[in-house]
Amino acid sequence: MGQAALVGVMSPFPDRAVRPHAPVTIDRSHGATVTSILKRRVDAVQRFDVFSEISAADCGVILAEAREVQFPRHSSIVTERTPASQVVLVVSGCVKITQTGSNGQEVIFRLHGPGDLIGEVGNKAGAKQWYSASALQNSTVLIWDKDSFEGAVKRYPLLRRNIASLLERHLTELEIRYREVSTEKVATRLGNLLVRLVNQVGKRIGGYVEVALSRRDLAQLTGTTLFTVSRLLCQWETEGIVSARREAVLVHDVQALLDMSSEE
Repeated sequence: MGQAALVGVMSPFPDRAVRPHAPVTIDRSHGATVTSILKRRVDAVQRFDVFSEISAADCGVILAEAREVQFPRHSSIVTERTPASQVVLVVSGCVKITQTGSNGQEVIFRLHGPGDLIGEVGNKAGAKQWYSASALQNSTVLIWDKDSFEGAVKRYPLLRRNIASLLERHLTELEIRYREVSTEKVATRLGNLLVRLVNQVGKRIGGYVEVALSRRDLAQLTGTTLFTVSRLLCQWETEGIVSARREAVLVHDVQALLDMSSEE
């Protein structure tokens, strides 16, 4: 994966609804506007782990080279086998990382929420994407050319450290998922997944939290069948724990999901 690899990179903007913004540059006639835009971006990203302990001034320098892009729900962000030439930071929304198998079936590797990086740093020139990425929700991202972002990583050791920590967290999550598939019952795996998704990409609406994934998506993430996921969600719905929708699950009782895991 090179010196520091992160899942995903940007392809050209294929959807008309996608609205790219140019990098922030210094223009004396529009200095106040540029400063305002850059300050808004700095305020938005400093809460993310990848910019932990990096000063606002240094964040501004790094972010000045980024473009802001909005992707509507279900739009394609990255396509397999396209050049890996950009690095992306998810600012809001949720992005699904997938790969298509030899049988044509799509497999979900992970979901990226706010603060996650999508891209590869330190890869050899001419590398190709091995996955696709699409927006599960309306999503806003910041995009750097790979060379520009790699320059920032070399210039700011804290950024390199934070990326390494982010990668370590992602690998830990993959290890947990592998252990769950190998040792735990499907009900426990699905409950644990929903709890993680509530914290990662959940959207609080009134007295519940919406997780905008379909039953098929949940089946892929838990290594089971669509039928099994549907059966469990129907059972939990009668118990008042969740409500299942066509492309979302509404979680009413997170503690009940946690209790099911602890009972195993």
